[in-house]
Amino acid sequence: MIRTAVPEDIPVLHTMIRELADYERASHEARATPEQLREALFGPHPAVHAHLAEGDDGEPVGFAMWFLTFSTWRGVHGIHLEDLYVRPAARGGGHGKALLTELARLCVQRGYARLEWSVLDWNAPAIGFYESLGARPQDEWTVYRLTDDALKALGA
Repeated sequence: MIRTAVPEDIPVLHTMIRELADYERASHEARATPEQLREALFGPHPAVHAHLAEGDDGEPVGFAMWFLTFSTWRGVHGIHLEDLYVRPAARGGGHGKALLTELARLCVQRGYARLEWSVLDWNAPAIGFYESLGARPQDEWTVYRLTDDALKALGA
């Protein structure tokens, strides 16, 4: 079952974000606090959305966290999937596909033009899974990022 996250899900979302960071070999970069997640998802101006996948016992086994984008070329919104994670014991059970299906359904229902995300180039299982759904890499684009000192220097 896929459902929209509620404030009571913050502890399990935070835990799964930490699990994802460990899997991606970047636990040192995962600094988000439960309070920050609560504000981003449920504060006065929510900028992020989340869905949870539940196992047969009703316990959360995965999540998708996403936000809206806008295509100036298409003139409509899209969804950027920030994180998709299914706990190892639940992988292969259709939870990841169900989460992506729900986001694709939202795109179609709302007239959004795109559902996009990034994947680490070494994550062959995820790449194979995404391609099996019809997703294609955007090889002509290179992601750039400003963080920490470089971001502060430019923004000063």
